[in-house]
Amino acid sequence: MSLTIAVPREIYAGEKRVAAVPEVVEKLLKLGFAVDVESGAGAAANFSDESYQAAGARIAGDAAELMDGADIVFKVRAPTPEEISLLKPGTTLVSFIWPAQNPELMQALANRRLTVLAIDSLPRQLSRAQKMDALTSMASISGYRAVIEAANAFGRFFNGQITAAGKIPPAKVFVAGAGVAGLAAIGTAANLGAIVRANDTRAEVADQVVSLGGEFVKVDYEEEGSGGGGYAKVMSEGFQQAQREMYAKQAREADIIITTALIPGKPAPKLITVEMVQSMKPGSVIVDMAGEQGGNCELTVPGEAVVRHGVTIIGYTDLVSRLAKQASTLYSTNLLRVTEELCKTKDGVINVNMDDDAIRGLTVIKEGSITWPPPPPKLPAAPPQAKPTAAAATPAKKSGHGHGAGEPASAKSLALMFGVGALLFWLVGAYAPASFLSHFTVFVLACFVGYMVVWNVTPALHTPLMSVTNAISSIIAIGALVQVAPPLGAGADGRPGTLILGLAVAALTLTAINMFGGFAVTRRMLAMFRK
Repeated sequence: MSLTIAVPREIYAGEKRVAAVPEVVEKLLKLGFAVDVESGAGAAANFSDESYQAAGARIAGDAAELMDGADIVFKVRAPTPEEISLLKPGTTLVSFIWPAQNPELMQALANRRLTVLAIDSLPRQLSRAQKMDALTSMASISGYRAVIEAANAFGRFFNGQITAAGKIPPAKVFVAGAGVAGLAAIGTAANLGAIVRANDTRAEVADQVVSLGGEFVKVDYEEEGSGGGGYAKVMSEGFQQAQREMYAKQAREADIIITTALIPGKPAPKLITVEMVQSMKPGSVIVDMAGEQGGNCELTVPGEAVVRHGVTIIGYTDLVSRLAKQASTLYSTNLLRVTEELCKTKDGVINVNMDDDAIRGLTVIKEGSITWPPPPPKLPAAPPQAKPTAAAATPAKKSGHGHGAGEPASAKSLALMFGVGALLFWLVGAYAPASFLSHFTVFVLACFVGYMVVWNVTPALHTPLMSVTNAISSIIAIGALVQVAPPLGAGADGRPGTLILGLAVAALTLTAINMFGGFAVTRRMLAMFRK
């Protein structure tokens, strides 16, 4: 018997997202589930009840009616006590939960004997978990929206312009934290024409910042800042002091500061002090994306935009909901991918497999038992390191019976091999036609060049080398055309022999395929880097 997925209307103040959009409802039905949607659930994200009905969902009048027949509940925000009371024992809840910050909520859900999958607890270090990673989806939206809010509050253009009335300099944007949200903000601000600088405790993100058009500002203090799972860690006091000095300098120069720094399970670190705000130019803007966790700025008021010392400080906690339709579409797609992992048989029945690292990480409560935190996921084993050869460890043993497997060839063997090669070349030179000898020499040289250009290069570079190999293919094409020409390889009637003509035509055909295909692939690669 197939299960029913229920999609309630979010009642959290300011929340406009919905956990499933009509497009995803159609795909859930194909997996064998029935889908019920509370009336008005998607209205704030511009999804009408009629669009859900057209997709095949049933519309429930209110939350009580919806939950009465629910086996699985898709939500965005963690449920309130009133919503928890409507959930039947045995129901599976998929939602943002934040178990580290909400122990009372966890206990309340466990008391209802629910199975809870916290979408925020997904082990993000697993490559196959990326399609289910709602945190990344939402962070990219919030980073984009943060720049839009900054542009709305800022009194000038982002890009520099030269007008009849004078020259307008570009805005200077500083982004504190280059995670997913920070990178989205960097790319958006750079695309609007601003001069963008960014900093992060993880030095490995510097290349990503530069690739998006920003400049990475390094703290003059050496310390590793990666905390695992894509997050940063708490840094030492020495690093924090050097970081504050760098932030103070950037605050004096920047027109807009966007902060994104968060550490899981801890209050947002205070990066922007009152003194830094006072040093900023009047009319500057700070967008504090960590407002929901207390904010990275000491003057942030969560949920509000305030003006302090002539600086607009935006602490909105609903940045994602301000792009509700886009956010709902991405979030519901993430939940669809989770459902596909839970229902691989496509029969409308889920299997919460605790042996699956991704599902185990998501599952914070299993049938009323709290299973959070999960054990570390089993990552692929590192490839074994090559052992030193016996020759390097011990002196080679002298033997009069040749060499064993794995031992270097002896001087006698090398001499024999070169002797056989020389004999073959002498036979070719003594009995083959003079024209064949010249072609054979070119063939040997071509094999050597081909080996050095292609086979001797790491496979990761083979695709970029396609342009180079096209040049080699053109040489082959010229050689084939020369063979087709009457003087060389001609028969009695002045035309090339049938065998030579056939080989030349085949060479031209294969070379043309390689050349045109190579240029097509190269153009597609280049198009990926163009706007």
